[in-house]
Amino acid sequence: MSTPAAEGPDPRLTPEPPLRSFTEEARRPKGIEWYRTPLPPGAMKALHVRSDLLGAAQTVGYLAVLAAPAVLAVRAGLAHAWGWAALGVFLYGVVAAFLINGVHELGHNTVFRSAWLNRWFCRLLAFLGWINHELFEVSHVRHHRYTLHPPDDEENPLPIRFTARDFFKGCIFHYGFFIHAIRKMVRLARGRFEGTWEQTLFPTDQPAIARPAILWARVVVTGHLAILVVSLIKGWWIVPVLISAGPFFGNGLFLLCNNTQHIALPSHNTDFRLCCRTFTLSPFVQFIYWHMNYHTEHHMYAAVPCYRLGKLHRLIRHDLPPTPHGIAAVWREIAAIVRRQQSEPGWVFQPTLPSASRSAPA
Repeated sequence: MSTPAAEGPDPRLTPEPPLRSFTEEARRPKGIEWYRTPLPPGAMKALHVRSDLLGAAQTVGYLAVLAAPAVLAVRAGLAHAWGWAALGVFLYGVVAAFLINGVHELGHNTVFRSAWLNRWFCRLLAFLGWINHELFEVSHVRHHRYTLHPPDDEENPLPIRFTARDFFKGCIFHYGFFIHAIRKMVRLARGRFEGTWEQTLFPTDQPAIARPAILWARVVVTGHLAILVVSLIKGWWIVPVLISAGPFFGNGLFLLCNNTQHIALPSHNTDFRLCCRTFTLSPFVQFIYWHMNYHTEHHMYAAVPCYRLGKLHRLIRHDLPPTPHGIAAVWREIAAIVRRQQSEPGWVFQPTLPSASRSAPA
């Protein structure tokens, strides 16, 4: 995962040229032999253990953090305390922007040991975030298998760009992305798949593949419409503002976290250390980000639960490029790369690997 909606190009970022056409060969992509840092004996099994208790701590804990500003917004809104209501909605949006990361992890079926809990909470978070998890999961399988190898991976159309304008547009309320999310869900509910990537994932000659995505889109559209109608009847105007529009407020922190994953890194190689980025965060931000700051580790061993990625990082960091600490540090590094790429269009950044490490051939 990288772009916020991970269902295709994120409209919160600077628009890119249209996707290129897929050839018949691209529709039958061959596998890639990825380099993965070897793990100590016994570590592989221990790291892959899924826990309903730890899964609940992550998922219910995240929902509790999300619920706190929601309660503030609803209570203040019903009491006509407009300033507190606005603050509650904004803080709700700061946390709700990370719903896609929860959907991503639950969609990997790694958070809970019980499969039904992964499915149930995945749908709950997807509904709250206007996310079509069925489309996302089909796309994301390709993203992991062919990371930054277009046209087999077009989840993040290259080159990935993130500008100051993109950031500031998302800091308060991104009206354009809100409208885009509604229109896209309505379009999918009507069974219309647009763009090369969507049409490749859901070929017109295989309608059964598209049915789950269509049905889920109808659930989301119908559910949010029902919330709007009931709220208007009851006079609870704050409820649809919070539940339906809330995830599109205060996206700045999310954009700074999520857009680190692959930006300015080289494509078409076979080493996750070169095309994915890891950095460390404060415990709270890492928690609401679902530990996706350990993005290299996640791509190397995608079946490791998110709450064990820190341990995985400590086991393999001797084999990784230098790990920046904090959002400011990682974006200073990214900005330096982007500036050089702009001044030297042919220059390709190569992350520094440990001298004793073996890099997979490009």
